[in-house]
Amino acid sequence: MTSWHHRIRTAVAVAVASGVAVVAPIWAFVGPASGTAPPSVTTELLARGTEAVVDWNVIALRTTLAAPLNPPLESRNVALVQAAVFDAVDSISQTYRFYGIHLRSHRGASVAAAAATAAHAALTVLYPAQQATLDASYASSLAGVPDGPAKDGGIAAGQEAAAGMLSLRSSDHSGDVVSYTPGSGPGAWIPTPPAFLPALDPGWGHVTPYLIRSGSQFLPGPPPALTSLAYTRDFNEIKSVGSAASTTRTPEQSTTARFWSLTGTQEWNQLVQQLTIAEQLPADRTAWAFAVLNMAGSDAFVACWDAKYAYNQWRPVSGIRAADTDGNPGTTADPTWTPLLPTPPFPDYIAGHTTFAGAAEVVLTAIFGPEPGTLTLTSAAVPGVVRSYASFRQIAAEVVNARVWAGIHWRTSAAVGRHVGEEVGIYALFRAPQRRLEMLHGASLTASLPAGIR
Repeated sequence: MTSWHHRIRTAVAVAVASGVAVVAPIWAFVGPASGTAPPSVTTELLARGTEAVVDWNVIALRTTLAAPLNPPLESRNVALVQAAVFDAVDSISQTYRFYGIHLRSHRGASVAAAAATAAHAALTVLYPAQQATLDASYASSLAGVPDGPAKDGGIAAGQEAAAGMLSLRSSDHSGDVVSYTPGSGPGAWIPTPPAFLPALDPGWGHVTPYLIRSGSQFLPGPPPALTSLAYTRDFNEIKSVGSAASTTRTPEQSTTARFWSLTGTQEWNQLVQQLTIAEQLPADRTAWAFAVLNMAGSDAFVACWDAKYAYNQWRPVSGIRAADTDGNPGTTADPTWTPLLPTPPFPDYIAGHTTFAGAAEVVLTAIFGPEPGTLTLTSAAVPGVVRSYASFRQIAAEVVNARVWAGIHWRTSAAVGRHVGEEVGIYALFRAPQRRLEMLHGASLTASLPAGIR
């Protein structure tokens, strides 16, 4: 690990563990929670824009939830939408350096119209089957903005930002069709019951990231060998607690497992919605928080999928049913073993949900601090259940457990995934758009990085 990376990772870890916001120096570059807008952008305009930014994040999540389940694609698309919203809002506030394309200045334009237009324009291209629903939401948003030059300027800013992001991501390899042949023999991933679906997105590790350099940048070491103590421990734990017929898993653990069957994108964005409203952040800071969370989350999936298809580790349901082939005297086969939740159709190591969680944990701790107050989450997978947390660290730890209790990930896969996500999150914070103020002082976060990776 390079020295700069070690220093920042240690700082974030200490902040989370001690409750002291030692990540505060980051805000010398990306800005305090109550940044000052340029004179031509009133606080009132930015406050009204915050509601639109949050509303369209909710709409984006509702849109992706209604689409066929594909966690990596969902994260990529939501990141695209939020980056477009950020660029549109920033062309008005001019608080940060742009992310996608350098838009002409739209100072004085409606922030609310810009945010709504950017999100709508991107979503209708990404999810054309939901055009009518999105159009209705857009009409409702614009109806609340008075007609005039400010509204027209906001619409223009949103259209330009969305077009720029869609163009930028049009060649990111997310649409590439990659052939994949499952392996064979002990330890190798094979399609899993009950549907025995083919491997999902085997080429996703080569998708162009938003902020990290490549999917392999944080490639972890290999999973535990089948005859190792670590594998034996993981095997016997999940065989007991992750079984559909488990007598050791508690009702609360079962609820937690089902709660987190919803994607990380759906869950972690709820926290930004809550906190930006509770802390009354202006629209530019709100748009920045959504953009960085989702770009880091999307990059976490790219890093995760790179590892999944580098190692092709079998899933617990495969390993437990075929334990008589693994050469490990500490494991016993159960040919009828079934997990609590259906196993997703891709290799085990590393876990995607926990990789996203690690990135989100680091990013949101840096933005909102290690003690943000009571956090609440809901899940469409468990209607009526509201879970409360004291920190982002607590949430990420719960996600690790949930994947084991669901019977779908070895604990090592979940734990290493969270660690890789943390690495992605730290790097993403360095590469995220920085406040323009830094240019006046000649300072730069990226100046801390080695020249070869700036």
